[in-house]
Amino acid sequence: MKMHKQWCKIITLIVTITICLTAGPVPGAVVTDEIGRKVAVPGRPERIVSLAPSITETLFALGLDRCIVGVTNYCNYPEGAKGIPRVGGFINLSLERIAALQPDLIIATADGNRKETVRQLQNLGFEVYVVNPSNIDEIFISIQGIGRITGRTEASESLVAKLKQRVNTVIQRTARLPKPRVFFQVGSDPIVTVGSDTFLDELIALAGGVNVGHGQGIKYPRYSIEGVIASAPDIIVVAPMDKRSKDFHRIKKGWQRWRSIPAVANGRIFRIDPDRVNRSSPRIVDALEELSRMFHPEPAL
Repeated sequence: MKMHKQWCKIITLIVTITICLTAGPVPGAVVTDEIGRKVAVPGRPERIVSLAPSITETLFALGLDRCIVGVTNYCNYPEGAKGIPRVGGFINLSLERIAALQPDLIIATADGNRKETVRQLQNLGFEVYVVNPSNIDEIFISIQGIGRITGRTEASESLVAKLKQRVNTVIQRTARLPKPRVFFQVGSDPIVTVGSDTFLDELIALAGGVNVGHGQGIKYPRYSIEGVIASAPDIIVVAPMDKRSKDFHRIKKGWQRWRSIPAVANGRIFRIDPDRVNRSSPRIVDALEELSRMFHPEPAL
């Protein structure tokens, strides 16, 4: 009798697993993505391809790492993302590799992936949901949108609530503190900073600083040494985008010649991981807190 019960349990388990494996995707719904396209998403995507590092980071933050079957060459965070099959870069995505992975959902970004690629994937019969955040609040909206289309609504709402609380903590902490002038360097040859209508411009303001490049009329204005001296930044933050400028110590040493710049005179030249500040993922709040500590070391967060 005891052996019979054990066999019954084993058979029941086998039947349950078989049903799960053969049931197929849960019927979903037609949703509108962030650029106004209609996308038919499955109720529970099981094979997701991410076409941007920010999307990959968001999927991991929502506990969907086991559902990710393909990522770009630039998806390097968290550590688990490094072992997922690659489908190419932003521009040179391999349609063949993506198709071979048989995804039931592809998530792309409007500011990184080509419209033509999205159309081609759609013509091949794949569902492509496009996100398009342009500021911090819209990053939170994108996180919630990804949560809804992947069956992780509750997790995404909880995550966003925590992120918003952390942002509010930084704002409240720095509200009455002096606002240092910040030169945020993203390139060294030539010297390039960030202007208005960028994530970084907003981050600097939220962290309690004043962006020297704000109001320049372009997103990434170039500066001469004379221009930086004239702007008299209290702080220089280095987050170089090009590989030639990644040697922070070399860049910092180069600034040491210009002692008339307050940031140089006071030893307030810092480096920040460019992946943190350039990706519209939950880590954008990590970057905000890090910048806030640079601008206002006391009291600590």
